[in-house]
Amino acid sequence: MICKFPENCFYFKFFLLIFIFVIFTPAAFTQSAQPWWLSLERGKVLFRSGDYGEALMLFEDAKRNRRAMYEQMERDLINYLSVNEVRRIGDSLDRIESFSYDRHYTAASSALEELFYRIPKESFKNSATSALGAFDKLKNFPEAEYWIGEVYRVEGELSLALLQYRKAYEMREVLENKGFAVDLLYKTAGVLRTRQEYNEMERVYFSIINNEDTLWQNTRKAETNSSTLPYAQAYALFTSQAMTRTLENDGVSRFLEFYRYNNAIVEPAHRQIGFFYAATGRPTAQHHLMYAFLIQNSIIIEEVIRRRFDFTFTNLQALFDEINNNEPLLSYIDEVEYYKTAYYLGSSLYRNGKTAVARNLWEFLASQRRAGEWQNRAGMQLRNPRMEPIVEMP
Repeated sequence: MICKFPENCFYFKFFLLIFIFVIFTPAAFTQSAQPWWLSLERGKVLFRSGDYGEALMLFEDAKRNRRAMYEQMERDLINYLSVNEVRRIGDSLDRIESFSYDRHYTAASSALEELFYRIPKESFKNSATSALGAFDKLKNFPEAEYWIGEVYRVEGELSLALLQYRKAYEMREVLENKGFAVDLLYKTAGVLRTRQEYNEMERVYFSIINNEDTLWQNTRKAETNSSTLPYAQAYALFTSQAMTRTLENDGVSRFLEFYRYNNAIVEPAHRQIGFFYAATGRPTAQHHLMYAFLIQNSIIIEEVIRRRFDFTFTNLQALFDEINNNEPLLSYIDEVEYYKTAYYLGSSLYRNGKTAVARNLWEFLASQRRAGEWQNRAGMQLRNPRMEPIVEMP
């Protein structure tokens, strides 16, 4: 555009620049302080690409931004509750919420909406005081604490990683995914195992088993209960004893033909406790490894049946003939250390005097080329059976 009056064009351009700065600069500042959830997600991407330093900064930003947001909401709600006409309402959360909408207290309304999105409104029992107190919990960010721990773990700072996992677990009440609390315990136990803190590792694994495995829990309660047993405990005790008898007396094939138990959440805990007890020569290794082996096979058999509805389990060799070309199941076998579990289950049975079923497991392993080390060790046991040497743990 050609301007006939240069001085007017100068002022026009000047005011245009001021207008652009006023309109768009706040947006730029707003974008620089990104939401806490976005900082977390960006940090995960950087972590997975190996940029641990930048990821750590984003996880710390996510913590700060979340805390700042909920602190502001807490202040907004306190200010609203301090208004005279609101104070006269009393502690009724329903009336206080309704009043905030009716009188357009938008900051307080937004704070309450966010609060009820994170925590069910009914849990506050219609108490505004209780609702206000919940913001202290929401300021915590257990997911960010966990990912900070992951950075420390990959960088070899295991003591700091352990602190972070424990901190995240203490904040588990505000986890987005409540089931992730078990994952935090597994992460904690894994670090303890690496640090050879076996007694504490054992305690963490048992906390998982005792909270997540009702069959095991009810069996243990029944064994220590001298009075008349509740139905759940009596049934669990009967089932556990029947499983043990079938395995010891009738062998692996009949055991897996009769029983299914697919509680995948507790499988790693039983397996790791079983390995630990087998290494230290404890007879109870057999029970934990039996549970782990049963869960592993139940999941495998169910998946085979899902793909081939007319499949019926007869023996382990026939089962493995079905899955040798099934990549997801082969990956699962590696993930759960299937062959190692089978080997040590055989060894624990042998230590407890159940030599026939132990040999049965070793024969199966000796026929499995994918079993690697455990094929070789099973073959050695078949040639010269012996108890596993006991390892003294620190």
